[in-house]
Amino acid sequence: MIWLGIESSCDETACAVLQDEPLKILSNPLYSQIEEHRLYGGVVPEIAARAHLQKIAVIVQKAIEEAGISLEDIGAIAFTAGPGLMGPLLVGANFAKGLAKDLGITAYGVNHLEGHLSAAWLSHPDLKPPFLTLTVSGGHTELVLEEPGFKYTLLGRTRDDAAGEAFDKCGKVLGLPYPAGAIVGKLGASGNRKFHAFPRALKHQDNGEFSFSGLKTSVLRYAESHTPEFIQENINDICASLEEAIVDILVSKIIWALKKTNMKTLVVGGGVSANSLLRLRLETYCERQQIRLCFPDRSLSTDNGAMIAAAAIRRAKEHALLNISEVKPWMPLAP
Repeated sequence: MIWLGIESSCDETACAVLQDEPLKILSNPLYSQIEEHRLYGGVVPEIAARAHLQKIAVIVQKAIEEAGISLEDIGAIAFTAGPGLMGPLLVGANFAKGLAKDLGITAYGVNHLEGHLSAAWLSHPDLKPPFLTLTVSGGHTELVLEEPGFKYTLLGRTRDDAAGEAFDKCGKVLGLPYPAGAIVGKLGASGNRKFHAFPRALKHQDNGEFSFSGLKTSVLRYAESHTPEFIQENINDICASLEEAIVDILVSKIIWALKKTNMKTLVVGGGVSANSLLRLRLETYCERQQIRLCFPDRSLSTDNGAMIAAAAIRRAKEHALLNISEVKPWMPLAP
């Protein structure tokens, strides 16, 4: 069957066409709203919703054309039901439900975080639970144990800011353009990671919880105590130190969770999963401990329609698709 996946939880209008047997991505275009939000240094929900309204029909049509199919070939639609920004979510949900009604097919709501984890399944189709998961993005940082039957147990999440938000907001403080997360990684690759010791909140506590608000404050105070010229001259080293702090926290909490659960498979999803330092540190640890590590392809790490369709296909294979009324958009992954 052919699936249409629609993602509109934040600032990407994305749509994909997937074939479920054999599993294959036929198309996966998206429209990024970076330019609309760059002036404000972050995502403005009202602007995001208007951009989705303007682009969603265009992106869906592009996905259909790139896949070489017609609308009538689509057997089901999957859309992001949450979590995310309310306005953008409503645009995607209403479009999906309206199109499904016109085509006489069913539209299924999908949890956005389950979508990020399903992106790894697209890259590792033999992946089966139980396994430990880390979803790490601009809006989410949480450790969840997935067991057969889509049973999710939350082991810990951020108490305040997400890791991706910390990357972006700290980068903004350092004078980097929005979105700053990827730029921090690029600049930090050639920097001295011991240049400055930024704080690692909760690192040594015996739990799976994260906190990045103190790190943001520390970077702000650091920037205020140095001249702009100093920051610019040492930007690579500062970015390397910042990236080191964030990745150190993430890896230490993952190691805690792996030991607590005795899991031998780790699945990582979300935009920050594309970070090269995070991948390297986890690859090194998991290889040493003989733990299977599953990342999505970098092209599938950030928000995209393929991951939403994949989440629905994954559930369909287990006869566990959710009715729209059963999707709980403001919960992490717990039912």
